[in-house]
Amino acid sequence: MKRFKSILLVCDEESLHNAVIRRATSLAKANGASVTLMEVVDSAPGEFSKLFSGLPRDFESELMEFHRKRLTRVARKIRAEDIETDEVVLNGVPFLEIIRKVLTDGHDLVMKGAGSGQDSLFFTSTDLHLMRKCPCPVWVMKKTRKRHYARVLAAVEPDATDEQRKAMNKMIMELATSLTIMDGGELHVVNAWKLDDEQTLRHSGFAKISESAIDTLLEKKRIKSEQDLNRLVLSHPTDGVTRHVHLLKGHARDVIPKFAAKQRVELIVMGTVGRTGIPGVIIGNTAEAILNQVECSVIAVKPPGFETPVLPGLTRAAQTLQFA
Repeated sequence: MKRFKSILLVCDEESLHNAVIRRATSLAKANGASVTLMEVVDSAPGEFSKLFSGLPRDFESELMEFHRKRLTRVARKIRAEDIETDEVVLNGVPFLEIIRKVLTDGHDLVMKGAGSGQDSLFFTSTDLHLMRKCPCPVWVMKKTRKRHYARVLAAVEPDATDEQRKAMNKMIMELATSLTIMDGGELHVVNAWKLDDEQTLRHSGFAKISESAIDTLLEKKRIKSEQDLNRLVLSHPTDGVTRHVHLLKGHARDVIPKFAAKQRVELIVMGTVGRTGIPGVIIGNTAEAILNQVECSVIAVKPPGFETPVLPGLTRAAQTLQFA
C-alpha cells in the first residue's frame, strides 16, 4: 500500500492503545509516510486559567505541557523506526480540532483507537463524528493483541450509473485489497440487496400483484445485483489475495453486522457518506446502523468531492455551537 503519505494519529489517553501505535508505525514504514501525533484537551482555550484564577500557578500551561511530554514519549517509539514525526496538543472539541488539522495540513489518513476505554467494544461520539465528517479516510481500531487481520470485509454498493459511487467502491476495494495483502489474510466482498417494498407488495390488499409476479421481480433484482457485483469485483485484480464474494439478501444494516460476526471479520472497509451536497449525512442512516452493531475495527471512506461541514475559518465558538 502506497496510498498514504501523512498520517494523523489521535492520541487521547482514553482510546490510545498499542495496537493502533503498531499499525500506524508499520503503515508509515510501508508507505514512506510521516506521522503526526495529536491530542485535544476537551476544553476551551483559557478555561482552566479562568477556573484557577487567583492562584500563583499556571495550571493550564502545566496541563498542556503534561500532554506534550506524553506525546513525546509515544512519538519516541515511532521515531525509533526512522519515521518522521510531529506532535501537537490543542484545546477544543476533539473531532472539530482533528478535522481542522486534516483540512489545514492535508493529512490523508486519520487513525484512532476505538471507544472511551481500552476494552470498549463501541464507538464513541468522537469516533462517529470523525467517520461522518472527516474528509479523508478514518481508521478506528479496536484493541487487539493480533498484529494482522485474518479477515477483511469490503462493504460495497455497486451502481454502474452512479460515477461517485463507483469511485467510492473503487477506493474501498483498493484499500481492503492492499490491507489484506499486507496482512496475508482473506478478503470478503459483500453487497446487500433487496426488492424495495417486497413485504408491502406481498401482503398489501391494495397492490393486487400475484405472488408469481413478485417472485419474478425479485429474481430480476437478484440477477441485476449479482451482475453489478461481479462487474465490480472483476474490475479489481486479486493480486494473489484469497477473495470471497457474497451477495446477501436483506437490509445492509441487518445482514452486514450478522455476516461480520459469523465470519469473525476483524476489519470492515466501508463508505459512510453516499453523495456530495449533503455534508456529513449518512444516507438512510444505514452506515451508522452498521457501525452501532459491529465489534471490529472500521475504515470509513468518503466519496470523491465530499465536503466536510467543519469549516477551518469559522471561530471555534461558532463551530461548536453548530454541532451542539
